[in-house]
Amino acid sequence: MKILVTASSKHGATREVAERISDRLRSHDLDVEMINPEDVKSLESYDAVVCGSAVYMTQWMAQANDFMERFRPNLLSMPVWAFSVGLSGVPKHSLQDPSRIGPVLMKVPIVHHQKFPGRYDPSRLSLRERTIARLAGAVEGDFRPWDEVDQWADEIAQDLKSGNTAPQESDAQ
Repeated sequence: MKILVTASSKHGATREVAERISDRLRSHDLDVEMINPEDVKSLESYDAVVCGSAVYMTQWMAQANDFMERFRPNLLSMPVWAFSVGLSGVPKHSLQDPSRIGPVLMKVPIVHHQKFPGRYDPSRLSLRERTIARLAGAVEGDFRPWDEVDQWADEIAQDLKSGNTAPQESDAQ
């Protein structure tokens, strides 16, 4: 079974989550390939997809949105897991809350959508991004819950091995 893990990341935090998911899936003897969404040319050789994105101003990044749109016909007939990584330390339901990602996941059936807090390191951001983060009340630090990331990847592996890949109702909104 071959799995594609793809994720859009502006400052690297979401990419690191995708790398962790890929490594964890490999530890379950799954064949995993990690490719940036804009570099994916075809889904023909994959049996399942794990797609993620950083969340900016309530939306997934353009590359992840484009991936979901370009491959929608393929994604309709294969198991898809999704994850969102949002700015950390902001109040729930604020602009950067990772549970507010808009309608992107309504376009394809998703087995499960997982939301993770991210990392806020002002030294990696532009002045504009720092200003927005400050206005949103962001707290500096790395809040990625690595144990939860591992657990979620383990659940994906178990679902794939057991054939339990039926889409669930999206909780994206």
